Amino acid sequence: MPDRPKRSKRTADLPNKVVPIHEGAEPLRASLDDTDLAIVRALQANARATYTEIGKAVGLSAASVHERVHRLETRGVIRGYAAEVDPELLGLGVLSLVSVLPSDSMDAATTEAALAGIPQVETAFSVAGEDSHLLVVRTRSIAELSHVLQRLQGVDGVARTRTAVVLATPVRRPPRV
Repeated sequence: MPDRPKRSKRTADLPNKVVPIHEGAEPLRASLDDTDLAIVRALQANARATYTEIGKAVGLSAASVHERVHRLETRGVIRGYAAEVDPELLGLGVLSLVSVLPSDSMDAATTEAALAGIPQVETAFSVAGEDSHLLVVRTRSIAELSHVLQRLQGVDGVARTRTAVVLATPVRRPPRV
C-alpha cells in the first residue's frame, strides 16, 4: 500500500476531493484538493495575504503554502494578480455593453485583431446567437463612446452594433471556487 501524503491536523478530517477545472474548448484537468481550494479562496479574498497568514487559515506552514501556490500558478489555476481599481476615480465613468452583429464576409481572426486594437474595449467575448461578439467598453464620456462606436462600424466584418449603457451594477463578483 503506497504511503498517503501527510496532511495537517486541521485538514486531516476533510475529504480530499478532486475537482476538475474546465477552460476553453479543451478541459484542463487539475486535481485540486480541499486545501488547494482553500488557498485559492484565501487569495481571492486577499491576494496580498502573506503565506504565513494563508497558512494559518488553511492549517499549513508558510513553506507548504508557498509550494502549493507556486504549483497552482505553474498549472495555470492561478493566472495572475492584479490591483482592482475604481474606474470612476480614474475618469472612466461610462461603461457600455456593445453587441457586434457580423457581416456576411466576417473573418473572425481579422475582426478580433481589430477589436483588440481599440483600447476602450476591455473585454471581447465571442458569443453564440445572432451577435458574433459582446464587448465591454469603458470610456470617459458619451462623446468618447460615440467615437468608439464609429470606429467599430469601420471594422471589417462588423455589419452593425447595438449598445447598452450600464446605469448601475447591482451584482458583481469574481468567479468562486
